[in-house]
Amino acid sequence: MEAAMQNTHTTASSNKRFKIIPIMAALLISGFIGMFSETALNVALNDLMQVLHIAPSTAQWLTTGYLLTLGILVPVSGLLLQWFSTRQLFITALIFSIAGCLIAALAPNFELLLLARVVQAIGTGIMLPLMFNTILVIFPAEKRGAAMGIIGLVIMFAPAVGPTIAGLLIENLSWHWIFWLSLPFLVLALVCGILFMQNVSTITKPKIDLLSIILSTIGFGGIVFGFSSAGEGGGWTSPKVIASLIIGAAALILFGWRQMRMKKPMINLRAFKYPMFTVGVIMVFICMMIILSSMLVLPLFLQGGFGKSAFYAGLIMLPGGIVNGLMSPVMGRLFDKYGPKWLVFPGFLVAAAALWFFSGVTAASAAFLIIVLHSCLMIGISMVMMPAQTNGLNQLPRQFYPDGTAIMNTLQQVAGAIGTAVAVSMMTAGQERYAESHPGGNVVDSLTAGVSHAFMFGMIIALVGFVIGLFMKRVPIKHE
Repeated sequence: MEAAMQNTHTTASSNKRFKIIPIMAALLISGFIGMFSETALNVALNDLMQVLHIAPSTAQWLTTGYLLTLGILVPVSGLLLQWFSTRQLFITALIFSIAGCLIAALAPNFELLLLARVVQAIGTGIMLPLMFNTILVIFPAEKRGAAMGIIGLVIMFAPAVGPTIAGLLIENLSWHWIFWLSLPFLVLALVCGILFMQNVSTITKPKIDLLSIILSTIGFGGIVFGFSSAGEGGGWTSPKVIASLIIGAAALILFGWRQMRMKKPMINLRAFKYPMFTVGVIMVFICMMIILSSMLVLPLFLQGGFGKSAFYAGLIMLPGGIVNGLMSPVMGRLFDKYGPKWLVFPGFLVAAAALWFFSGVTAASAAFLIIVLHSCLMIGISMVMMPAQTNGLNQLPRQFYPDGTAIMNTLQQVAGAIGTAVAVSMMTAGQERYAESHPGGNVVDSLTAGVSHAFMFGMIIALVGFVIGLFMKRVPIKHE
């Protein structure tokens, strides 16, 4: 891969030489630490509730606030990529990430920790679209699969080691050390970016439409907030949830209508005219729903059903996360050679089969079985995620790259909110049904029934993805 990177110094449209290795190093370190601090903190929520004396619904805002900020900021990223240089955005993103990490490391109470999460999310919201846009520009289409695979290796490895390292830190030190550990790596990425990051995108400075920004903020923010609130335990019939979803949907409809009427929209939704991009977006959306819902449900089951610690839950999930990370570059190379179709089909089937077996797991099941099923699920997801994403973005003309990355990254955040909310709702419904049919039943059996419902939901979603995958075709590579 390194040799491929070193040989790839020109884009299709420009003879400008790019320092591929340093640019990728800066992006990968930033992406890894961003994902690590996010997933590691999720494992620490139980500890935070005790230390900070807060209720579960309050603690959940550390995740909800993060997702909400991303849902608001990422749609604007397409505009930012056209207004500011790559170096400016990279350095700004790292400054926000470092500031958020430092505030969190020093936070004495919940309010400051929540502020830190919002500041961190601003950095991540700028960095994610910048990362994918940079890959699209500095790598030719025939080598993007391998490049995306390396991105996948690093980004998916972070959620794998995050829970385990967090469990160790919590048991031996404190939750503050999750952020103290991240801080030097972020500073290293910033120094690397200052020294080596190059300006790869074209600055066009399109007109800023304030109404589009307002509609986007209300729309995506309302949808993410509504689904996250339902997942917190408020339920789907809560007035707050219903109002948020209605207002968010109405704002999104108006936003879409306005973008299609503008000559220079904030996000060019005409990217959806390219069918493989649309199919790729849907598949990435489904994969994110499956990943984030399973990452929420499985630790709950391991800790509640098996009665194990956060560290134990992290260890059980570690092999699957590592396998997913290691499979990403392999899938990237297979995509470059054979295209997406013969990866996506079996990928969704493997994921669906793993989720179906998961629905039958009980507290008496062997830990080895959980590890194998989780690893199979991660293999299936890795066969779909990177090929679908790369194939979809490959179909877009160069001028659509900022819009395509903004759309894909925005909908990933929305998918995360929807996936976790629906999974929690399905789990709660399963627990309630069990309680009604088994009066006086124990808590573990009730949780097992609820988790089974959540995994069945994931299996259905995976099968829907398989059907949509029937329409996937390899995008012919065009040398611009």
